[in-house]
Order: sequence, then structure tokens, then C-alpha cells
Amino acid sequence: MTTTELEKVSQETMLSQFKERYQKCIADNQQLAAKIKENEVTALKLQGAIEALEYYNPPVEGTAPDIPADDVTDGSPELTE
Repeated sequence: MTTTELEKVSQETMLSQFKERYQKCIADNQQLAAKIKENEVTALKLQGAIEALEYYNPPVEGTAPDIPADDVTDGSPELTE
């Protein structure tokens, strides 16, 4: 039979450790939130640049735009006249 040694820690020490871990989690979340915001700004700028380039450089006539196979139908009902 194996015995496991238990580490005994005072409640004050445990409280201190928990507070440190809590503060680290809060700081990590703030850093990640800032990175997400930065990525969103960059993504919006890239989207604008893509749209501008597509507007000023439309596909050559006679060529079909590349449409992924899963985007051929959007699931909306067909119009009937």
C-alpha cells in the first residue's frame, strides 16, 4: 500500500497564494482583451483594404469569380416568377 504525503499549508498562506493566482488571472485577461481589440482593429483595416482592391480591380470579363463549393447555394428559397 502506498501512502501519499499531504502538504500542510496554513490558511493564511493558502489565501495569499490564491490572491496571487487571482491577480495573475486578471492581468492575463486584460492582456488578452487588449490583444483581441488590436486584432479586431487590424482585421477591419484589412477588410477595408480588401474591399477597395476588389472594387478597383474587378474580375476580368469572361472569367467567373472563385466561389467555394459550399457557397454555391445559400439555402435561401429560389425566386419564381
